Amino acid sequence: MSTKNHSASDERPDRRRVLRLAGGSLALAALGVGAVGCREEDAVVGDDSETPDGRTPSKGAAPKDGQAPEPLWTKSTSAQTYGDNDELVATDGVVIATGDPLAGLDAATGKERWSQEDGATPGAPLLLGNGTLYLASGMYDGTVRGYDPATGKETWRSHLGKEYRQPKPVAVDEKQVYVIAEVLEDDYSSHTNVIAALNSSTGKVAWKEQRDLGTRENGVHAVVQGRYLVYTDFKKNLTVRDTATGQQVWTQKTDLTNWGFFAVHEGLVIIPQREKLQAFDLSDGTEKWSLKTEKYTSFKAPAVLEDVLYVADSATTLWAVDPQTGKEIWTSTSLADADVQEPHQFAKAGGTLYAATDLDKQGGVHAIDAKTGDLLWTFNDKSGDYHSWLVATDGKHVFALHGEKLHALPA
Repeated sequence: MSTKNHSASDERPDRRRVLRLAGGSLALAALGVGAVGCREEDAVVGDDSETPDGRTPSKGAAPKDGQAPEPLWTKSTSAQTYGDNDELVATDGVVIATGDPLAGLDAATGKERWSQEDGATPGAPLLLGNGTLYLASGMYDGTVRGYDPATGKETWRSHLGKEYRQPKPVAVDEKQVYVIAEVLEDDYSSHTNVIAALNSSTGKVAWKEQRDLGTRENGVHAVVQGRYLVYTDFKKNLTVRDTATGQQVWTQKTDLTNWGFFAVHEGLVIIPQREKLQAFDLSDGTEKWSLKTEKYTSFKAPAVLEDVLYVADSATTLWAVDPQTGKEIWTSTSLADADVQEPHQFAKAGGTLYAATDLDKQGGVHAIDAKTGDLLWTFNDKSGDYHSWLVATDGKHVFALHGEKLHALPA
């Protein structure tokens, strides 16, 4: 097994993460001179032209002999991405990429269905739940808003309070929307933050709890399962709270600065920590199982899709694992054999696993046989954009976002 792509330091993010954060800073700087609007630009591929990845087009048909399919459509968007998984979503026949204006595009044609000025805050997630798209307001007025993702019409609004700055939704369940916000001091500075639950029907505050001094409101990734709200942050914390009261159930330090990505499945939280992938019981934090990869090799972000845990490591090995036991279903070196980049995000449609990579030239969106781990094809637009790839699917289409270009591929 190959051991390339070793991390230079256990505590320092790799160069792709540094570039990603630098890209986020550029996006914030751009806000000072106005954001770029969504443009209705179709990438037309003729019968004798090449696809964006330089291959002969297959006219949207199923790929053959390892070729990526031709995009069904390509659009320029106003996307302002940081490489987080929740900056591209697909639902109700609409695909939405974070940006200003925020736009809902028809999944089949790429035509704009709706557009919302000041709809989203750069870096804040596009949070779907209860048939609603929840957003931190791009107007920076302290509100959290809910929209019908199919029409873009506002259906819900909440305000945490004037003493808090810019609450950002981080998770949602059937009853509540969970947000994190800065606590304002008298001089409008902030040194602390709170996590709070907002009623998803009335918008009223159900509870709020101040987080420890030194924690940050940014870099938080959260998931709700049953009575537990679990989240990680840049301060190496893994924390679980009771969704009914907000009280902390348990917290512990992680071995590595986790950039927010973990998986939750049937009472377990599964988190990568260097050479180990560990599963902890949500009720008390006890370790239930662990999986180890090669020395000097690190696990990337995991995902549980249809009761299978998928994860790659920095040696470009791909793993399929039973999320309840940690037992390997299969491991595949097909990505390493093809000398392509390991993925950081997964989506699944039918029997195919779609995996989005970071910045390297040998990356893009991989299509992988979900039963064997065999690489089928890789789509790359060859644009050279420094942003990470993001992937989402509605079951009929696969959406690949790279910088400001959004591609629709047949699933």
